[in-house]
Amino acid sequence: MSGAVAGPDGRLRCPWALSTEDYVAYHDEEWGRPVHGDDALFERISLEAFQSGLSWITILRRRPGFRAAFADFKIASVASFTDDDRARLLADPGIIRNRAKIDATLANARALAEWSPGELDELIWSHAPDQATRPAPKTLTDVPAVTAESTALSKSLKQRGLRFVGPTTAYALMQACGLVDDHLSDCTARHR
Repeated sequence: MSGAVAGPDGRLRCPWALSTEDYVAYHDEEWGRPVHGDDALFERISLEAFQSGLSWITILRRRPGFRAAFADFKIASVASFTDDDRARLLADPGIIRNRAKIDATLANARALAEWSPGELDELIWSHAPDQATRPAPKTLTDVPAVTAESTALSKSLKQRGLRFVGPTTAYALMQACGLVDDHLSDCTARHR
């Protein structure tokens, strides 16, 4: 497996980023950059849960629909959704209409609404590994799907009442939110 690949602009990127323009923008501007704030992290948890079993591009392209359907992922707003809101979500073609994932998102919002401000941010970031001890991956085969830290994060979130947050989903969350930097060693996004 090769390392980073040159895109149309000549910049080296992680190979997965070059399959669509949407991925290029996501890779260059978002993936692996630190995300803080309870609502922002709730959005990432929710979208990673919806992605389970699907391609990330499916979620990325529907993200505007998800944001509209879920009140911009404001925890307090989603926690107050009613049965009518649930029915609306189940009929919304702008999102993934998976009953279990919708129910988990609503349940997660209700659980998180009971937390203190900043508590979700603190809990998630307390599981960030020491980057100095993690060698930069040279190829995609060097990037794990699960780590001890993602397993611990998953366990912590589940113990606090969150659903659809298994170790693989937790690791994808850690990658997306910058807790780990899994850009390949020769990827230009790693050296930003």
